[in-house]
Amino acid sequence: MKTSATEQPFRKADANAPFALVIGSGFGGLAAAVRLCAKGWRVQVLEKLDEPGGRARVHHVDGHIFDAGPTIVTVPHLLEELWRLGGRKLADDVELRLLDPYYRIRFDDGDHFNYSGDPERMRAEVLRIDPTAGPGYAAFLAEADLCLELCFDTLSCQSFESIGELLKAVPSIVRMRGWRSLHAMVATHIQHPKLRQALSLQSLLIGGNPFSVTCVYSLINALERRFGVHWAMGGTGALVKGLVDVMEGMGGSLRTGAEVRRIDVAEGRAYGVTLATGETIAADIVVCNADAAWTYKNLIDSKHRKVWTNAKVEKGKYSMSLFVWYFGTNKRFDDVPHHMMLLGPRYEALLEDIFKNYHLADDFSLYLHRPTATDSAMAPQGCDSFYVLAPVPNLKSGTDWASQAEPYRAAIAQALEATVLPNLSEHLTVSFMTTPQDFQDTLLSYQGAAFGLEPILLQSAWFRPHNRSEDIQNLFMVGACTHPGAGIPGVLMSAKALETVLPDPATFKPSS
Repeated sequence: MKTSATEQPFRKADANAPFALVIGSGFGGLAAAVRLCAKGWRVQVLEKLDEPGGRARVHHVDGHIFDAGPTIVTVPHLLEELWRLGGRKLADDVELRLLDPYYRIRFDDGDHFNYSGDPERMRAEVLRIDPTAGPGYAAFLAEADLCLELCFDTLSCQSFESIGELLKAVPSIVRMRGWRSLHAMVATHIQHPKLRQALSLQSLLIGGNPFSVTCVYSLINALERRFGVHWAMGGTGALVKGLVDVMEGMGGSLRTGAEVRRIDVAEGRAYGVTLATGETIAADIVVCNADAAWTYKNLIDSKHRKVWTNAKVEKGKYSMSLFVWYFGTNKRFDDVPHHMMLLGPRYEALLEDIFKNYHLADDFSLYLHRPTATDSAMAPQGCDSFYVLAPVPNLKSGTDWASQAEPYRAAIAQALEATVLPNLSEHLTVSFMTTPQDFQDTLLSYQGAAFGLEPILLQSAWFRPHNRSEDIQNLFMVGACTHPGAGIPGVLMSAKALETVLPDPATFKPSS
């Protein structure tokens, strides 16, 4: 493979090189830090929590390992590229194992759809549910491939700083008819309601309602088919640890337990941060991987913001949140695959309750994660580690999670016990939860939204917070709230987009 200009062997920054602070050690922040080091910056990453990872942090409880957040790894070459920037190979540090099936979708009537990377098996699954769906399914795949070609392959790494860049993308948006919702696009080709659900629910993985987000996100289907769905042996935390090691090997540093209380600004320029302890750290540039809405509203004085005003932040439409129950068992449930979606009796109406009505309904759809199906080291011998998450309204719902969390968990446990985990209550050994309130209080996500701004058309590309702040010089943004959006591929590509607007450290002047 030919080495690109951004992948030339790095040399550690000298002591006089300009200094970059990165706020947050999620995948976006660590990817940005690696790219900064590769360009010759001195880099320090500041993390609020006591370990790196942000939403991808890891919980260790009684021998069980629980990845807190993202678990579906696609587009491995984005990770391989970061390791190459550090002069290393991803495969030397982390084993990515291709899953089969990618995930299982269980419908409310007990029927299920094994979603895999095998084209013939996928077609057979489609035709088993609807023998007439073959031509429509083929047309859907072709349209998803077009979205991948026009958006992911060409637009995802652009910074979209100007209206001109947006206008250049308009022909592609027109070709994709991007004003349609994902579900509407699927429904154009597919008639059976089960198949419509199976081929549109993927946008929920990045915080988007398939009845609202642009059909461009059909590219997720194409991404999975092209690059596969993988598991990082040892858990997603192994990728976080590996990225920290790569970054530190390039001369960067990580400081945990360092919550940023304020981004310091003077004369329209960021010049450092103030921590919750009152300590100040000076920097030439600041790169923020924290939630962009939270950052603008809470970390930067309003007098410095003409674009991302409090009113604009509050007017935004934010993604759903998540209720996550982590639990361990003293037996294995070997009939349960690594990834499983358990759909409830309602689809569109439930999503309307979550995204539009901000109503915590009595019914739910679930994503069940059983990493021990692939990686037995994630639990003690003979045991299983799980988490199950339910998409729920963000904090705009007004739900009192202090009182609602346990009844909601119990209802989910009962549903699992009645369907795929028989006698679960008799085998529980570990149990704890994360609620939308935790997303706000611990992860500093505005409105407790798990994925930031919802990726509807008018909150995508140029309409999202830019990688180079529109308000403040020498402040840059990376992560789920910036272009192209949430998910591991999205935040890794936001770091590539960031790289296109970073100043050259060799010619950088503090006032530039």
